[in-house]
Amino acid sequence: RSRVAVDWPRWVKRGLCTMLKWALAAVVGMFLCAASVQAAPLVATIDVPNQTMTVKRHGEIIHQWSVSTARAGYITPRGSFRPYRIHRIWHSRTYDNAPMPYAVFYDRGWAIHGTTAVSRLGQPASHGCVRLATENARIFYDLVREIGAGNTRIVVTDEPAASLSAELRR
Repeated sequence: RSRVAVDWPRWVKRGLCTMLKWALAAVVGMFLCAASVQAAPLVATIDVPNQTMTVKRHGEIIHQWSVSTARAGYITPRGSFRPYRIHRIWHSRTYDNAPMPYAVFYDRGWAIHGTTAVSRLGQPASHGCVRLATENARIFYDLVREIGAGNTRIVVTDEPAASLSAELRR
């Protein structure tokens, strides 16, 4: 058998190399994006089954609070989000102009915000937003303002967050 050697023109060789470089860059970019949740300076993880919110700054737990997420018939969207809007005070356009102090909006109309219904914290009670004590909402709001929305990730998950006690033993 004889092999036919193909002598590709130089412009084809350069084009293939460029395409391979772009493909490699895309693969590396996907891995970097997957790691960006952990690399964000401020990460708030909402553990829906346990109704808690754990706030980490540069990987260290700085706050852990009870929250209320969606009650039966409503949803709190799961996923990883970046805040896109924050308001010291906001009033719901959907639910009777209800006050939403220190609102950090992360997905469409859903937000993390304060509530006066603190007796309901630790159990599903909202229309879908993540509610926490107003003072805790103020602390989180101030952190997002200080660090920046682009440097903040909000992760809403059904997976339990890292144990606070395990983190404190380190």
